[in-house]
Amino acid sequence: MILNGTVRGPMNRNIYSVGQVNSYIKNMFTQDFMLNRIYIRGEVSNCKYHTSGHIYFSLKDETGTMACVMFAGQRKGLAFSMKNGDKVVVGGSISIYERDGKYQLYAKEITLEGAGALYERFLALKQELQETGMFAPEYKQPIPKYNKRIGIVTAPTGAAIQDIRNISYRRNPYVQLILYPALVQGEGAADSIVKGIHALDVLGLDVLIVGRGGGSIEDLWAFNEEKVARAIFDCQTPVISAVGHETDVTIADYVADLRAPTPSAAAELAVTDIRDLLMQIADYQKELNQALENRLMLFKALTQQYQVKLNYLSPRNQIREKRQYLIDLEEKLNTGMENQIFFKRQQLNSYIQRLKGLSPLDKLNQGFSFVADVQGHTVRSISQVQPGDVLQVQVTDGKILTRVEEKQEVSLPGGESAPR
Repeated sequence: MILNGTVRGPMNRNIYSVGQVNSYIKNMFTQDFMLNRIYIRGEVSNCKYHTSGHIYFSLKDETGTMACVMFAGQRKGLAFSMKNGDKVVVGGSISIYERDGKYQLYAKEITLEGAGALYERFLALKQELQETGMFAPEYKQPIPKYNKRIGIVTAPTGAAIQDIRNISYRRNPYVQLILYPALVQGEGAADSIVKGIHALDVLGLDVLIVGRGGGSIEDLWAFNEEKVARAIFDCQTPVISAVGHETDVTIADYVADLRAPTPSAAAELAVTDIRDLLMQIADYQKELNQALENRLMLFKALTQQYQVKLNYLSPRNQIREKRQYLIDLEEKLNTGMENQIFFKRQQLNSYIQRLKGLSPLDKLNQGFSFVADVQGHTVRSISQVQPGDVLQVQVTDGKILTRVEEKQEVSLPGGESAPR
């Protein structure tokens, strides 16, 4: 082979620079198809997470060590927190770092050993189902709050069903649990789970719990099968996925209407604690009784007010009031009449006394007399008569006829003369 930039030295030998050799070797690595896409198994050592986001580590086995790097842009290919001692399968390309003249593995994906192939299938199916929209939130059904009948698709033995039964009984012993005993591991497990979902879906249950206890990715693989995912997606009954431990995630978790980290958590999500409900009902009952008592007191007070108003406005009370009013008017009228009579009587007595002072009869009774001529004209002055005239003198018990013999003028007290 010929390298550009060679220098011929003594004895016609070709002399190359270090950079030329490193570049040449890198080009050889690049042209090797196998080295551009290779999977290598080994144990992680010298693992360092750089602040830039890159991961530097080594792969080793009993025969040797290989330097590796995973750049920050490839971190999506790592689904777990890698640490020293992990048995992993690293996929990527091998190339040389020209500055140091060392080759290293540029990692694009890293899986734990034994789960590599399955994990690839998991990622591929997840991507496919996600693109079809089966994980979309708009397809998720709400989980009812107060469930009476709950279906369970899991193994008839094991910790999962026991945990669900215990927690369900503790939270609400009146909830009915219907178990479909399914295979959850090994050959035929996926078909068994699908049959269980179909069998319980037609019973009109409130919610389904589909799951099992924890295990390896191989143990949980039935819940990563596409047929199980489609059965959950097509199920008309809301489905809670409860597979493995909190860190275990399966395709069923993404498709289900709700994911529970464990079977125990699924039971808590599906079964409302009746104790809290009873306490809430008791609080509502207390508030209702208090509200009713307050309303009764209010209406009792209003009724009393209406009773007082009714008594006041009733015909009987009105008649009584009017009767009392008439009695009062009658008393006022009688009092007014008595006062008027008394006043008039006093006034009459006054008139009588004045009349008595002016009455001729009274004067006559006092010894006075009434003098008139024969024609009946009152004689008030001596100038009205002449000697010889006949006069009538009226006294209390009759008349006296007399003749004027003589008339004399008499002076009244005070020096005034009598009228003539």
